[in-house]
Amino acid sequence: MKKVESILWGIVFIVLGLIIAGNVLGITNIKMFFNGWWTLFIIIPCFIGLFKNNSRTGNIIGLIIGVALLLACQGILRFDLVWKLLFPGILIIIGISFIFRDEIGGKISKQIKELNKNRNETNEYCATFSEQNVKFDDEKLTGADLTAVFGGVKCDIRKAIIEEDQVINATSIFGGIEIYVPENVKVKIKSTPIFGGVSDKASYSKDEQSHIIYINATCIFGGVEIK
Repeated sequence: MKKVESILWGIVFIVLGLIIAGNVLGITNIKMFFNGWWTLFIIIPCFIGLFKNNSRTGNIIGLIIGVALLLACQGILRFDLVWKLLFPGILIIIGISFIFRDEIGGKISKQIKELNKNRNETNEYCATFSEQNVKFDDEKLTGADLTAVFGGVKCDIRKAIIEEDQVINATSIFGGIEIYVPENVKVKIKSTPIFGGVSDKASYSKDEQSHIIYINATCIFGGVEIK
């Protein structure tokens, strides 16, 4: 996907350069500054962001906002209507992403869905306007669900007993989640960032036989940090 993203950005700059050169040489007369030209700074990055494995929901929201603002600048839509529908539209997209977050995506999404389906135990930890510190010292890890709403959750699995691949579902809404992982595992991330994101600062094993910890993150005005 990184190659596709690089190609698309390359095409954008090539087209921009050809338009400017054509205008200078008198070959073309394309107006660079039309009504709503500034919305391209929202539309183009969000469109290219759709080709990433992660963060598609945030890019879809940004793309819809950018297109709606461009249409309003062109007089096709009314600005007052755009602003009135903006918030409920974002809520609908967020709701859909929650419902289908394990369905949409590639190989990682399928593996996360399978692991969640086969979990024998449910370890749920939620911090709402508060904090929670969770440790799995000398305890078998069977996955976990972490939720932080205007609060924080710290989850330490460095001393956990990890016998197979596991998934940690992390949802951060105006909050923060810190996940401490051991160095003898691999970590794969699937994230749905909406004005938030995942920060990965951990060191992982290079052994192909190492177990994998899947981080299934949803960040809405919040963040998940892996250490």
